[in-house]
Amino acid sequence: GTDPNVIQKINQMSAVEAFGRPNVMTTRTKLVPRSGGVTLDRVAKGGSFVDDANPNDSVLLTADKLGGMVRVDEEDIEDSLANIIDTKTIDAATTYAKLFDNSCIGATAAKGTTGWAYDSLYYTLTQADTTTSYTASSNITQSATAGGVTYNDLSGALGKLEQGDWFDPNDIVVICHPSFAQALREIKDSNLRPIFNESSNGTAGGGQGSYPTLFGHQLHWSLGSKTTASPTQAPTGNPLLVFAQRSLLHRGDRSPLEVSFQSSEEGLGFATDQNLLRFRARKSVAFGAPG
Repeated sequence: GTDPNVIQKINQMSAVEAFGRPNVMTTRTKLVPRSGGVTLDRVAKGGSFVDDANPNDSVLLTADKLGGMVRVDEEDIEDSLANIIDTKTIDAATTYAKLFDNSCIGATAAKGTTGWAYDSLYYTLTQADTTTSYTASSNITQSATAGGVTYNDLSGALGKLEQGDWFDPNDIVVICHPSFAQALREIKDSNLRPIFNESSNGTAGGGQGSYPTLFGHQLHWSLGSKTTASPTQAPTGNPLLVFAQRSLLHRGDRSPLEVSFQSSEEGLGFATDQNLLRFRARKSVAFGAPG
């Protein structure tokens, strides 16, 4: 089954779950339309309509399986006052959120190298896309020094999106590793006053609502938003901050994080006196227009 507390924890932790455009998948693969735009022009009286030159192509969602299994001794359940199974289930939800976000955002190698079924956003942005005329790495902004992100770094990164053909201010979301929180607090003007004043909920970046914002756009902290050679639940590379159009962040939903329980009174558990907890999800991601 699917524990509602697990779903809530995933939404709290996973930016791709929270922001991604959901696409229900009934098979392992699914084509979804890529937003390529439409060409319109003035049509003179009796004249011909202009032919649209933009591609009518799609991006492919391919579901991959994320999961694991936990063995819980029968005596641990009988002797402990704490609910070990619920605790492990919430822990699995936290791990899933970090692993899924990292696989969607931070993996630097291609899927053919990592063995995963889909490429990450970081890798996608490092590759040229002739269909959309995107130049490799043109939408990646790197700070001059580690941890030394500046106001101009942030503004320039957002500016790349604002100058693109798909700009929609009401659709922009920000995915950010928590290490940027300190960096945002420490960006100061010439009088050493913080540029990003903390909001009423204590978040650098402003915003008086129930969620943090950066430059007025909704922000979601993601522990998986770091670079790594291959997807992992504990990435150790450079922290990433992503400005994106939510409508172009396609999340494939084949099955949510499911929790299965097998008692020690049956199956393999009978021979070891261990209960088995299995966690499984089948998910995917694809990006409509890297530019």
